[in-house]
Amino acid sequence: MVTLVGLLLVAGLVFYAIAPEARDQLIRVVVGSIGLAKHEATRVRPECERFRAALRERTPRAVATPALVALNLGVFVLMLFGGGTFGDAKTLVDWGGNSWLQTRNGEWWRLITAIFVHTGLLHLLVNVAGFVQISLILERLVGPAILVAVFVIAGVFGNLVNLVAHPMTTSVGASGAAYGLYGLLFASAIWGHRHRSSVTIPLTVIKQLSPAAAVFFLYNLVTDSVGSSGELAALVVGLVCGGVLTREVSEHKPATRRVAHTMAGALVLAVLSAIPLRGVTDVRPELERTLATEDRTADAYRKASDRFKSGQMTANALAGLIDKTIVPELQVSEARLKALTGVPESHQPLVATAEEYVQLRLESWRLRAEWLRKAGKLPRRGNETAQHRANNRMIAEAEVTERAALEALQKIQSSNLK
Repeated sequence: MVTLVGLLLVAGLVFYAIAPEARDQLIRVVVGSIGLAKHEATRVRPECERFRAALRERTPRAVATPALVALNLGVFVLMLFGGGTFGDAKTLVDWGGNSWLQTRNGEWWRLITAIFVHTGLLHLLVNVAGFVQISLILERLVGPAILVAVFVIAGVFGNLVNLVAHPMTTSVGASGAAYGLYGLLFASAIWGHRHRSSVTIPLTVIKQLSPAAAVFFLYNLVTDSVGSSGELAALVVGLVCGGVLTREVSEHKPATRRVAHTMAGALVLAVLSAIPLRGVTDVRPELERTLATEDRTADAYRKASDRFKSGQMTANALAGLIDKTIVPELQVSEARLKALTGVPESHQPLVATAEEYVQLRLESWRLRAEWLRKAGKLPRRGNETAQHRANNRMIAEAEVTERAALEALQKIQSSNLK
């Protein structure tokens, strides 16, 4: 979307920068082009009429396409009157979006429901406009069963690919399913032109479909949607299904047995593709727990050190607090981090940083407690004597360790887990 706005701004600047005569000429050319395009789009062509009549004879009524459109619109209306904000990740997940965490932990039905969830009105209209025209042709050409099956299977595979290519996001929308229908249309057109008949798709019909298709493809390209790789996979699925199912489309609709076998094969392939994706851990609660442990232990030590400074606690008692309270809590955090399984690849470096942080903090607390027992006072940078530094490297080691721990802590705090 940013790219589109930038292009429009540049076009506007160029328009106002050119000479008035050139500007008037440009306006006349644009208006003439729009009029010509409108005339070409509305002009009655005999070959198109014959093609559409042959489709109506093959399948008198189209019911699947209106049902798909109604389902997309219905979900949008429900979301409109439901809670949450359009485009918000939580709202999309609540309405069935393809969430990396929920889907990979057993809610595989999201691969289907996400097809009918959209982030806003423009997203919905572009996707519906992108498939409704070709869907009406395909339903009459190959039958409603194949249309719905390819629509859903392509959408499912697109969402599966999105889980791999964009594992930390929530994907929604019918764009993948629409790409699958374009693949099916392309395969049907190829078979139809190899064995021509009254239902062979004329070139003029393809031209009539081009404006809506161009808007659909351009929108998905410019918005840099999450599912670009998923949409490509869906297109391939549509091509493969069309190549297998529409071989004799010029003579008759695909046989029911072939449709069942193809869809069963696609379903098995989808299940096999989903198996390696099963089980994923949300590391956010554990990292938040680790940060809370740091806050809690640091606060406990600060209060105890204030008591020590006022003479209410001995150095040994303060060291004992470290050994008996602070260190055990950090050891629990370390054990919990090490026990995490199914961590997404993109989160693994952050978990490793958290483990490193806990280990560094454990070492720094150990050095601090040891210093308290030996020196009987709080370690303070720059206040140690040369003799202390020469005889004992604990202060220097503690400083280095705490600096490294602080850097690791800052990485965790600045992370933006989605």
